[in-house]
Amino acid sequence: MARHYLLTLSLLACATNACAEDTPKPIDLPALIECRASHADFVALGPLLEEPLKAVAAGWQPLPQANMFMSEFRLLRPIRVFGRDADRIAFTGTGVVAVLDLADPRPLAKELDLDTAYDAPEKFMAGKEVRSDDATRADGKAIIDSAVISVSNVGSHPGKTLAGCSYSQELLEEPETPAAPAGEAAPAPAQKAG
Repeated sequence: MARHYLLTLSLLACATNACAEDTPKPIDLPALIECRASHADFVALGPLLEEPLKAVAAGWQPLPQANMFMSEFRLLRPIRVFGRDADRIAFTGTGVVAVLDLADPRPLAKELDLDTAYDAPEKFMAGKEVRSDDATRADGKAIIDSAVISVSNVGSHPGKTLAGCSYSQELLEEPETPAAPAGEAAPAPAQKAG
């Protein structure tokens, strides 16, 4: 009876978020890849990329680096992204892509209504900004928070299409103080009455 009581108390504690810190937030890879997640969700994956054992614990098997600009993983459980199954993902500096078994990326780019950036027989790149929001960082600075869907192919992965999302946050430039017109003096600072 006492054991049952303690188990009930611990379940109630978890239900009231007392153990939320102990339970890692589930990773929604399809949302990240399809630009439905936030920049913070993407940044939260940093520890998995830095520590291979954490990636393995999340069900990601690190793969040999075929492209120096990507860290690639095989998923123990395939995911569904852009209407297709994928069991491989790759991270670039600013985003995450699914490595799809599509020899030609053009039909997927057309299906997603992306803008073609480059189209040659051996190389194709298309993308579209799907989110661009004004936001404020914790330090109070104004930023633009954006997400861009992209579809491409790359020589290191013949017969594959890379499709995913890049996340970025850029500081907004502060407006410059207008200079006084030529021949006029700049206004003097206000003086305190005293």
